[in-house]
Amino acid sequence: MAQSTIPETQPSTPEVLLPRREEPKSHWYTVKHWLRDLILSAAISAFVILFLYQPVKVEGTSMLPSLEDQERLFINKFVYRWEAIERGDVVVFRYPRDMSKSYIKRVIAVGGDKVSINEGVVYVNGLPQHEVYVPPEYADERSMAEIKVPADKFFVMGDHRSMSSDSRDFGTVDRGLITGKAVFVYWPVQNAGIVH
Repeated sequence: MAQSTIPETQPSTPEVLLPRREEPKSHWYTVKHWLRDLILSAAISAFVILFLYQPVKVEGTSMLPSLEDQERLFINKFVYRWEAIERGDVVVFRYPRDMSKSYIKRVIAVGGDKVSINEGVVYVNGLPQHEVYVPPEYADERSMAEIKVPADKFFVMGDHRSMSSDSRDFGTVDRGLITGKAVFVYWPVQNAGIVH
C-alpha cells in the first residue's frame, strides 16, 4: 500500500517593508509649485471677473434702503444671456445720456408693459404695484401719464423715489445698455448678502 507523503514546507518569514525615505524637496521645487498655484488662481479669478461677475461700487442714495452709498457688490454679467430680464431685478446699466456713467436701478416694467404713476403709486398694466422695497419714508408723490414700454426696453426706478433720477426723467433703458444683474453685497461685511 503506497503512502502519500506531504512535502514539508518551511515557515515563511513575513516581508518587512520599511518606509521609503523621501528626499527633501528643493527650494526651487517649492517656489515653482507655489507660482503655478498663484498663476492658476489669478487666471480663474480673471475669468470669473471678466466673464461672469464684476465688482461695482454703489455711489449715491437712490437705491436706499436696499443698497447703501459706498456699498460694494458683485453683478452677474452672464445671467441675461440665458434668462430674461424681469420686473423686480436690480440691474446696472450705462446711463443713456452719458455712456461713461453707470447707474443701478430696479426694473419696474418690461417691453410691452404699460406703466403709469399716480401720486407715487406705480401701476403696471393697470394694476397697482405692491412695492415692499419702497418704505413710506422713501416714497414720493410724483405722477406720470401712462406710457407703453417699447420692445427690448425697460422702465427702471430707484427704491428711494424722492432721491432717484430714473426712467421718469431719462426714459426707458435699451436692453443693450444693461451690463448685469446685482446679486451679492460683499462690503461692508455687516451688510453682506443677496440683493433682493
